[in-house]
Amino acid sequence: MSTGDEKYWYNLATGQVEFGMISPSVDRVGPFDTEAEAAKAPALLQERARAWADEDAAEDAAKSQDAE
Repeated sequence: MSTGDEKYWYNLATGQVEFGMISPSVDRVGPFDTEAEAAKAPALLQERARAWADEDAAEDAAKSQDAE
C-alpha cells in the first residue's frame, strides 16, 4: 500500500500540484495517480460539493413529504 509519498496532491493554499506529501495535510487534496488528475482537483471538489448539496436537498424534501 502506498503512503502517498509516490502520488500527486493538490495544494489548496498555493494552487499548485505537488508530488509527495510535501505540504501540511490541511492544505492538501488527494492523492491522485497523475499530475493531470491532481490539477483538476478544484473542479472535482466543486462537482462533489454540488452533488452532496443535491443529495441533501433531496433528502430534506423526502423528509418534509413524509412529515405531511
